[in-house]
Amino acid sequence: MRQTEPNHGFSAVAEKMQAAGVGELAVRTFRHYYQQLLEGRSGLLGEDRIGPVKHAPALEDWAGRAETGRDALAQTVIIKLNGGLGTSMGLNQAKSLLPARENLSFLELIARQVLHLRSSSGQPVPLLLMNSFNTDADSLHHLAALPQLATDQAPLPLSFVQNQVPRLHAETLEPIAWPDAPQREWCPPGHGDLYTVLRASGLLQDLITRGYRYAFVSNADNLGASLNLDILGQFAAEEIPFLMEVTERSPADRKGGHLAQDRDGRLVLRESAQCPPQEREQFQDIERYRYFNTNNLWLNLAALERELEARDGVLGLPMIRNDKHVVPEDPSTPKVIQLETAMGAAIEVFAGARILNVPRTRFAPVKTTSDLLALWSDRYRVEADGSVVAVTDSPLCIDLDERHFKAIEGFRARFPAGAPSLLHAELFSVEGDILFEREVVIRGRVRLVYGGPGQRRIAAGTVLEDIDETV
Repeated sequence: MRQTEPNHGFSAVAEKMQAAGVGELAVRTFRHYYQQLLEGRSGLLGEDRIGPVKHAPALEDWAGRAETGRDALAQTVIIKLNGGLGTSMGLNQAKSLLPARENLSFLELIARQVLHLRSSSGQPVPLLLMNSFNTDADSLHHLAALPQLATDQAPLPLSFVQNQVPRLHAETLEPIAWPDAPQREWCPPGHGDLYTVLRASGLLQDLITRGYRYAFVSNADNLGASLNLDILGQFAAEEIPFLMEVTERSPADRKGGHLAQDRDGRLVLRESAQCPPQEREQFQDIERYRYFNTNNLWLNLAALERELEARDGVLGLPMIRNDKHVVPEDPSTPKVIQLETAMGAAIEVFAGARILNVPRTRFAPVKTTSDLLALWSDRYRVEADGSVVAVTDSPLCIDLDERHFKAIEGFRARFPAGAPSLLHAELFSVEGDILFEREVVIRGRVRLVYGGPGQRRIAAGTVLEDIDETV
């Protein structure tokens, strides 16, 4: 057990954060988690403390609340988490700038949704992007082509910028120094930083002063997460302090986080990094832990302000410890600790917090090029209001060879005419360097293997159905 004096090692952390312009509340918040690290806390959440959630009300149970939702629009803001660079896909700009559908980026589609909502409702519903230092300039430049988006909601800004925190040397707990690539000395503090930034920037108080009461929060890469008037209506009518949209776990979600409840019946969110290693089997039991967080959240702004005020600005969300190497792909580099929090973990902070079981169509995030291929395909369509709608809820597993498809450049080169038809596919697995020409159709379960040399082409118009073979 390390010594637990609160100043042990933290002075160097504070100095580094202050020198980088990180605000006082963010420094205090990071100190809260640093202290837990000194005390030897792991952030683990075991079966001795939690149990499964047996039931969540379904979205159809809230049908008919749209009129109440329309009445609440004048008091509602939309917040999109837009801090991701998509580095896992070889990107060096905001992932939301990728083409999502019909040559429109994620960000353009989100803007279309908001502009349509404003036009149809007569309310200038604000869009607030929580950007990172890496995505703010690119994103705002991209949206400059739609000046109405900003002018309609002035003086509220289009964006606010999340904090950055130091990565810690695993042995000394001092900030890591890496002169060859100074950006590797920092990491985002997780999207739980939303609450810190809203308060520290003064934006939360400004919103409340201007009469805003509700916020719908979701990820920019999840185009299924449009503002739902039935949900807003029920949320407003019942004055729910915090609502999380959940959906039922499938076998593909076994390794992801899930909802649980503690011994007092309070809802909690457990991420995979918080599971004790010996309890992986229970964690991955989708019958036991049925629901996972879509990261579509609804916030009562006054309730959030009260909790922050009562806790001196630090909500005290559960700590998530991530152990990595300075250069993740190089295990010879020093080990570092990243301290993070999850936005959804705030569900345990609010008495009376609720969950709502929504269709899987409200959860369509793009984390990999496999996800992007599904979004490009005929399994989705774009409505006039900019919303992206799944045309089928049948399950599909896409497994593309990371050697050739992981980076966006290689992915695009191998689907030069766009995605094949996947509407009637169950499995699409590709191993090897294979290029797909236009109007290829995938049906049923298709697994293709090509060992080279060179590149294999699947000719235009080819129909592949229920095959597992080397091509």
